[in-house]
Amino acid sequence: MDYLEKVWEKVKEWVEKLVESLLGPEAEPEPELIPIPVDHRQRR
Repeated sequence: MDYLEKVWEKVKEWVEKLVESLLGPEAEPEPELIPIPVDHRQRR
């Protein structure tokens, strides 16, 4: 049983390292987009 616990801990460590390498140190939500006003009227 002790062996299985050690293996499980190693698996969790590998998964954490894999997630960190793919997403960065901490998964951060994407920043909100800021609306930019656009003048749609045609200039004459």
